[in-house]
Amino acid sequence: MRWSKEGGMGKINCGRVIGGGLLAGLVINISEFLVNGLWLAKEWEAAMKALGKPMVNELFPIVVYNIWGFAMGIVAVWLYAAIRPRFGPGSKTAFNAAVAVWIPGYVLALIPPALGELFPLRLILIGVAVGLVEILIGTNLGAYIYKEEESPGT
Repeated sequence: MRWSKEGGMGKINCGRVIGGGLLAGLVINISEFLVNGLWLAKEWEAAMKALGKPMVNELFPIVVYNIWGFAMGIVAVWLYAAIRPRFGPGSKTAFNAAVAVWIPGYVLALIPPALGELFPLRLILIGVAVGLVEILIGTNLGAYIYKEEESPGT
């Protein structure tokens, strides 16, 4: 795939992928903060204490988590743009792209900590479920941003 500033058949509009991906990432980061940083904060603190680790209160890990959220959003919108010519524009294609990113990015990534009983299963399952919701909403919003203008004469 070639990256292009113009839209067009067979080309991915880089600017709109980044813009839509950043919006999707913002949704993911807000969701992660609300769920893990506020709602489940005490449970995460207890889980970390059980591992003999302090709760993350330093800037660097928080920045890395936010970069991860934006990266997930950009990957999801890029995948939407890549499959859009085959599946057509819209929510159904955004759904497919979101699920395709959710499976390796959330489900498969959380299997090792679950099997190793690193964290409580409840926290992992909430993470997987919330991850599906946030990636679906974020990718749908990012896909809306990605909409391309029709070429003249079409």
